[in-house]
Amino acid sequence: LTASGGPFRNRPAEQLNAATPAQALCHPTWSMGPKNTIDSATLMNKALELVEAHWLFDLPADKLDAIIQPTSTVHALIEMNDGSLLAQLSKPDMRLPIQQAITHPHRAQGCVETLNTQSLTSLSFEPIDESRFGAIALAHHVMRLGGTAGAIFNAVNEVAVQAILEKRLAFTEITRLVARALQELPAQSIESLEHVLNADASAREWATDQLPQAASA
Repeated sequence: LTASGGPFRNRPAEQLNAATPAQALCHPTWSMGPKNTIDSATLMNKALELVEAHWLFDLPADKLDAIIQPTSTVHALIEMNDGSLLAQLSKPDMRLPIQQAITHPHRAQGCVETLNTQSLTSLSFEPIDESRFGAIALAHHVMRLGGTAGAIFNAVNEVAVQAILEKRLAFTEITRLVARALQELPAQSIESLEHVLNADASAREWATDQLPQAASA
């Protein structure tokens, strides 16, 4: 999966702790609303997408990864058995994936402007610096844990993002808080929807209790 890198793609790690919610909401290519935009700034959105792909396509963690593609032109790469890559390219517009989700397995008339291939002079890719963006490593950890780990991961992130928007948490504490949750809240096997909902509720309660401590850390 590809990530734009968000507004902090080139910001040194030592400056990220001082990042403000307003800065995190200034996405260079996408307009997605506050929650998804903060997730893009931490790359937590891509981490969640990796976990989704793990479950949707029954793929192990070592078959899934993310890379930065700054212009948000390439949205996914699939490696075939013969070593070739298939790429999905389009203009960055959330209406396209929403339309495809609604009409799948069919494709309806396009609702977004067609990508002008004549203007594509180059496509660049960059590895993700995990010293600044730890969300991708956490996603792989969640996939290996299995069970309710994904519910814990998502729930704590949602609580942390809301705290960021309310200026009650430092930007870099989002990933740290999620990492702590995965350490302190044991993942359990999923036997019913109730197990998932209970894990979600417990994780949200835990994260809310941790906010004052996380904010002062």
